[in-house]
Amino acid sequence: MTIVVGHLATPEGQEALRTAVTEAKGRKVPLVVVTSGKLPVDECRAEIEELVSALGAEVDVRVEPGTGDLAEDLIRTATSTHAELMVIGLRKRSPVGKLILGAGAQRILVEAPCPVLAVKV
Repeated sequence: MTIVVGHLATPEGQEALRTAVTEAKGRKVPLVVVTSGKLPVDECRAEIEELVSALGAEVDVRVEPGTGDLAEDLIRTATSTHAELMVIGLRKRSPVGKLILGAGAQRILVEAPCPVLAVKV
């Protein structure tokens, strides 16, 4: 069992990562972070390890390279690791925008093999 989260350099992505670290620590399970595929894995790993250290969390972290389709990568990773939770970040939307959830988030919510915790900034 694991916690799965995507790595995005956005405020929503950073909040999702912080929340995922906290969940993994509290549940005493490994954290699997899937990169967006836009940055080198080593660069992402350094940023993730810095955050885990700053939170004072002793969490087993594994970084998986993404293919560029983060929704697909998260769903596949959650399935293969038998994730007990997936954490995603959502951005604040206008009243009209609230009627339509982002395509990636919607796909994750519909296809995820485990519960999904959506956090916003």
